[in-house]
Amino acid sequence: MELSYILNELGEERENYFNAVSPPIIQTSNFTFKTVADFRQALGNEFDATLYSRGHNPTLNILRKKLAALDGAEDALVFSSGVAAISVPILALLQQGDHAIVVENPYSWTIKLFKNFLPKFGISATFVDGSDTANIENAIQANTKLIYLESPNTFSYELQDLAAISHIAKPKGILTMIDNSYCGPLYQQPISLGIDLVAQSATKYLGGHSDIVAGVLTGSQQLINKIFDHEFMNIGPSLSPHSAWLLIRGLRTLPLRMQRSFETAKIVIAWLQQHSAVDKILWPFAANFKQAQLAAQQMQGCGSMFSFTLKDPSIHKIEEFCDKLQHILMAVSWGGHESLIIPSIAGFAKGDYDENNIRHRLIRMYVGLEDADYLIKDLEQAFK
Repeated sequence: MELSYILNELGEERENYFNAVSPPIIQTSNFTFKTVADFRQALGNEFDATLYSRGHNPTLNILRKKLAALDGAEDALVFSSGVAAISVPILALLQQGDHAIVVENPYSWTIKLFKNFLPKFGISATFVDGSDTANIENAIQANTKLIYLESPNTFSYELQDLAAISHIAKPKGILTMIDNSYCGPLYQQPISLGIDLVAQSATKYLGGHSDIVAGVLTGSQQLINKIFDHEFMNIGPSLSPHSAWLLIRGLRTLPLRMQRSFETAKIVIAWLQQHSAVDKILWPFAANFKQAQLAAQQMQGCGSMFSFTLKDPSIHKIEEFCDKLQHILMAVSWGGHESLIIPSIAGFAKGDYDENNIRHRLIRMYVGLEDADYLIKDLEQAFK
């Protein structure tokens, strides 16, 4: 299926809404039925019925079709946040006594899910360095039901060999799931590499305008249906029709925005690599990145987010540099029109800082849609 068709036409039956180019926002909670028979059928199979917007809504259904096609998946669910797109399927697929293998240093709320929340229900997890596939294979137990991946990680960019891990998991009946927020569907296709479920924070590149919070999960229709019928409908993490419409709008320009950010990031990174104040740069497509070969093998491109460290490792110098930026905003998240920066030191007390721990020294930068020269000037004045 061609990308242009997915973004501009798939799911959009314009003859049903006055031939409007842009689909309508069906801002309703409820849908009516003319006969008891129709009502009964909808209540019996809400996965395929338009009954109540907590389950399905026509605007959301257009979005679901596009997101599934972008990932090469059979179906999709959309959520009110990225963390809901991670948590709800895991709650649906694991039960008391099950074990999960999780890569080290995933998204912070993923860590809390596996370390703090799931143990309440008798679900255990082992965190491993997933950059070595042997670590994952060696961590498999008799009750392992899930291997949870995040490739690349969104601060230090460790990758996992997705095809190799899938090859290990499938014969053992172990499900695989990945957070693909960093690459998005244009730059990495985990399902084609054998991964069962793909979660993304749609707040990031898919939305692209820093004005919505949303998540998406794609996979086989069987898995998506199972998740929908139980935990999704019980927990109620549905996305609003208006937010779904904003996501559809954001998808129209996804290739342009991703390519623009990617190309600008290359220029900014090349400039930083030559700067006397910069020590290390972590970016999957950097020539000296330790997993550059794997990145080129399973990623078609790269997110425009990277991390770097200063040669002066003092916490005072890191804070001073970040505080002096004038146009690159200090904030969480990424994927919008604006460039952002976040230092690791913002996440813990000054007294806990260890300058010998490279993860403490990392400064993460996301490159938005501004001109490269504009960003470089801001970085230069902050260095000075």
